[in-house]
Amino acid sequence: MQDGTYDPPRGPQGGSPQDPGHKTPEIGDPASIHVIVGRSRARIVLSGEIDADIGGDLHEATAAAEESRLPVEIDAHHVTFMDSSGVAFLARLASRSPHRVRVLRAPPTVRFLLEVTRIGDLLDIVDEDPGFELDDDGPTGPPPSGDAPAPAGVGGPPAS
Repeated sequence: MQDGTYDPPRGPQGGSPQDPGHKTPEIGDPASIHVIVGRSRARIVLSGEIDADIGGDLHEATAAAEESRLPVEIDAHHVTFMDSSGVAFLARLASRSPHRVRVLRAPPTVRFLLEVTRIGDLLDIVDEDPGFELDDDGPTGPPPSGDAPAPAGVGGPPAS
């Protein structure tokens, strides 16, 4: 994990629609998992086939999101297939998080699984993406304003 993003090497990565490498996910696409930690929540972005082959990656993504201690949301928009491993992943997040977990833009196959297993009762299913703000004000962000001195290593000369 680097800079708050967990990105295991898993086949071709899709980009945004403006990215020339962007393609619509299809059944058979390899899985992709990204954890993004922002200002007010952590987002796990899933795409492709979410199955037993990526169980270890799902555990690592869960740990990374929990480490943030922020509310967690799952962007499932590009999931093409999900088996019981994916359902167990969502159930584990829902049961361990102190905040209600949200699933964003779940495709019909994921919605069906959440309804049949009743895991959907433990989650908030949201049709729209509310957007995401990254935490830009870390140690490399702008110097603090006001009269208070800057903490050592942040926005001022090095501490002696």
